[in-house]
Amino acid sequence: MKLPENSLFGILMRARWWVSALVALGVFALARLILPEGLALFAALPFGVIACVVAWREIRRPRGARLDRALAELREMAWEEFADALQAAYRKAGYAVKRIEGAADFELEKSGQVALLSARRWKAAVTGVEPLRELTAARDGRGAGDCLYASTGGMTDKARAFCAERKVKVVEGDELVQLVRPTR
Repeated sequence: MKLPENSLFGILMRARWWVSALVALGVFALARLILPEGLALFAALPFGVIACVVAWREIRRPRGARLDRALAELREMAWEEFADALQAAYRKAGYAVKRIEGAADFELEKSGQVALLSARRWKAAVTGVEPLRELTAARDGRGAGDCLYASTGGMTDKARAFCAERKVKVVEGDELVQLVRPTR
């Protein structure tokens, strides 16, 4: 089950854990003014649960040396191994995944929405604008709605600005590690 992106619960699931905890406390305090303590606690319960779920996710998210090791493991993978892991991850997330040739490596389709994913340069230490320009041209040429770029390295400032301007979602760092979850 996926929460609607702009619902209160969807927003809280993307926020830090303490935001939901504060909302839970606020709901409890306001409800306590008009309801008995047990019912006020019941009213705040969903927000407390969200705070716990988000905190659990944050604890499990790799950071620091653990993130560096996980990214190094991804860089050590051969292309076929990395591509298979990406394919499996997106299929698990409910996408129909098709390998394609050109600037993008995969076509992802879900609920009638098509996105292109470029991942072949995932080992690059720094990404410039050119591969992103090729990816957006492929998106426009194929009529896809979105495009994603997977990377274990950094990006130039111009490349980040290009991504923001042309709406390219960069899958990197802990997000990429969480998606692929290397097992080596």
